[in-house]
Amino acid sequence: MPELPEVEIVKQSLDKKIRLKKIQKVIIRNRNLRFKIPPNIEKNLTNKIIKKITRFSKYLIINFTDYTFCIIHLGMTGTIHLLEKSKKNYNTNASFYGPVKNLKKHNHIEIFFNNIRMIYNDPRRFGFFKYIKDKKNLSNFFTNVGPEPFSKKFNLKYVQNYLMNKKKNIKNFLLDQKFVSGIGNIYASEILYLCKINPKKKTKNLSNVKFKKIIYFSRYVLKKSIKKGGSSIRDFKNTQGAVGKFQKEFRVYQRENLSCYKKECKGIIKKIFISNRSTFFCSDCQK
Repeated sequence: MPELPEVEIVKQSLDKKIRLKKIQKVIIRNRNLRFKIPPNIEKNLTNKIIKKITRFSKYLIINFTDYTFCIIHLGMTGTIHLLEKSKKNYNTNASFYGPVKNLKKHNHIEIFFNNIRMIYNDPRRFGFFKYIKDKKNLSNFFTNVGPEPFSKKFNLKYVQNYLMNKKKNIKNFLLDQKFVSGIGNIYASEILYLCKINPKKKTKNLSNVKFKKIIYFSRYVLKKSIKKGGSSIRDFKNTQGAVGKFQKEFRVYQRENLSCYKKECKGIIKKIFISNRSTFFCSDCQK
């Protein structure tokens, strides 16, 4: 599943390509996504002008000039393809998982602009498109979603209040979108490595120093990944045909049985499963 940095890159790609464009036509080929697409969405979206594309956590948000919105979540296998009339349709995938070239199978939604077409493709259909009629309903949709790592709300007081005296391990908390939103399995392992925290450690046993490190390195890792274009661990290419490069920066993820990168450490990277999710950490420096 794409995490915050990958969704941010998709957001940037879409904002560059379809911002200020007017929707001419919408075709829904399959309404049965995670949330069933209502029968009136074609009418609601046609003739809308896109003001901008924004992102919150792992959600893309299409902002229209009439102050209505459309939330897109890519789920496990969702991809967005942009097909321009004036170009051959190679490297159309604006998302991160699945084939680079557009496929006709599993194309559930098509949005037509003057000279470009946006397609939502999703074999497993865990993603969704949701039309939101105003800012209040947009805010309500995210009521149970925690702050992003970049938010001022994600501060020491917040982390202390949320994590102190809790028995759950820190890895599961980093994946809990109610605690902090946007971090997924890849980045949780990378963050904890830089913090020198064992992913199995219960949060009640963490100090304020460790809490500060979690805040700092959550921001550091995600910012660095965005700068590198995200992590392309399968076939991702953005709308410019470029791959993400943060996977070259992995310190622990997918490095099972290799030596720790820290010069002073003689540890070996181990792979375990926490809540059925693969977890990588250094056997020596993560205590």
